[in-house]
Amino acid sequence: MAQDKFSAVWVSHTSISDYLKCPRAYYLNNVYKDPGTGHKVKIMSPALALGQAVHEVVESLSTIPTQDRFKEPLMVKFERVWKKVNGTKGGFTSEEQEVEYRHRGELMLQRVIKHPGPVAKLAVKIKQDLPYYWLSEEDNIILCGKIDWLEYLPDQDGVHIIDFKTSKYDEAPQSLQLPIYYLLASNCQPREVVKASYWYLERNDDLTEKKLPDPEDSEEKILKIAKEIKLARKLNRFKCPQGESGCHACKPMERILKHEGTFVGVNEYNQDIYVLEKKQEQHELDSEIL
Repeated sequence: MAQDKFSAVWVSHTSISDYLKCPRAYYLNNVYKDPGTGHKVKIMSPALALGQAVHEVVESLSTIPTQDRFKEPLMVKFERVWKKVNGTKGGFTSEEQEVEYRHRGELMLQRVIKHPGPVAKLAVKIKQDLPYYWLSEEDNIILCGKIDWLEYLPDQDGVHIIDFKTSKYDEAPQSLQLPIYYLLASNCQPREVVKASYWYLERNDDLTEKKLPDPEDSEEKILKIAKEIKLARKLNRFKCPQGESGCHACKPMERILKHEGTFVGVNEYNQDIYVLEKKQEQHELDSEIL
């Protein structure tokens, strides 16, 4: 089959995670578009706002030569970036709540300033704005995703995958994030992946190294799920495992469809951004791991 990225099914860590939680949640987050605007819909929460702001500040350093990375203070950058998510745009329900989350972000960046580690060293930047490769040309499936940081290790001429964590929670052991990032890094740039780590910015000065995934096993596992997603899209079959009552993964978006959310704007990806009044199922959004 000839390569056609416009007809291909694109999968990522986020979309695969959505599907594994609930096919209905996958549909609402990755396929559904508001009939009135033609835009996809995203729910913003304080945890997501915090993660988005901190990631943007730290990841932006990888495009700057090492000797110039800290010429502009990170707190100045953070103040500028925070304006994108302040107030209702970040899902904050009170000034006190926003101050709390902003302070958490400032502490994370202070940690990076005091203990820059890999952020002060050479980095590899993949040229694609959205790194992707053909997971299966035969099945017309593309794997895509952005990796937070690729440290260049000159003594090995290799790369070190680093994912910044702004959540209070550890990444789940069964997470497919590292296998997906490993495959992307291996196929979207020429150097060997020799190391992978998480950096829990809220509590650790140092990185938490993780065992590298097996590439064949990773590709087999991810392709199997991607084929399931492709079939679900073909059949338009996206049922919640909990039935009509819904589950914690799809209920928040179902509330948006019932007009229970508050529209707060359109983001840089042309998504309609909504916030929800706090309910029990909102806890899932507040514990988002980035």
